[in-house]
Amino acid sequence: GITSVHDAGVGEREIALYQRWARDGRLRLRVHAMLHGNDAELLERHFAHGTEPDYAGLGVLAVRAVKVYADGALGSRGAFLLEDYSDEPGNHGLPQISASELGELCVSARAAGYQVCTHAIGDGGNRLVLDAYEAHGEVDARWRIEHAQVLDRDDVMRFSELGVLPSMQTQHQTSDMPWAEARLGPERVRGAYAWRWLLDAGCMIANGSDAPVETLDLRSAWCAAVHRRTLSGEPLESWHPEQRMTADEALRAMTIWPAYAAFRESDLGRLAPGYRADFVVLDRALPGLSPAEIAALRIEQVWFAGARVR
Repeated sequence: GITSVHDAGVGEREIALYQRWARDGRLRLRVHAMLHGNDAELLERHFAHGTEPDYAGLGVLAVRAVKVYADGALGSRGAFLLEDYSDEPGNHGLPQISASELGELCVSARAAGYQVCTHAIGDGGNRLVLDAYEAHGEVDARWRIEHAQVLDRDDVMRFSELGVLPSMQTQHQTSDMPWAEARLGPERVRGAYAWRWLLDAGCMIANGSDAPVETLDLRSAWCAAVHRRTLSGEPLESWHPEQRMTADEALRAMTIWPAYAAFRESDLGRLAPGYRADFVVLDRALPGLSPAEIAALRIEQVWFAGARVR
């Protein structure tokens, strides 16, 4: 059921493979590729060359973004927090990049026309990135924060005001909910996986999988978005239900909003004249289904560029 991917970190080898598959007609996915941000030589070459919005005019491969890391993961207590971890006093994580280094990368990427996509998990990591984007970006640049998992309430409106796109993965919430409150405490956890806050602020959320960290399963992603529960129905009551998406928002977060985040809203993400006819056919409509019913859904057909591929 997957027709497009955003590959968050590629080098020359991966780009060459994608290009060969595209030329041979074997790349039956739309790939929005992000350069490894920690490879200085790779960035220098590609920034000098410029972006590749549509390789060979085939509509399947774009190299116009760069991926960089601001912090680590919440589970390992490597995410950068504004205050100490609730279950480890004295530790508030560690930034993976300095403000000056991130600022320099933003300046270089902006000059070369590249989208900046920065991994940020903790509220401190997200503020670090927002500060850099505010200082060095443009509102219409579609720069992204990958994950945006834990946010301070004061920073939520900055996403909308700065035009920053939260690229989130709803399955992270269902995977992390057994221990997230232990890390963050009962008050700070309210800003974790806070897509309602962001949606109400006017943001578009690009909902992905972060595979292979999570599974490539649109059913699981949908269930987490609208129910804040797993496909097996856990927990019995939604985990912080005030942050749920509506069915319409969940659909947009898996179609037109990721297309916008990849500069493809004019030809992907909709069933409409002039669009590329990438879509899946399910055995029933998603809205209104319980977790058990979502788990039983079957993907009956997959279409790519107007041709059935499954």
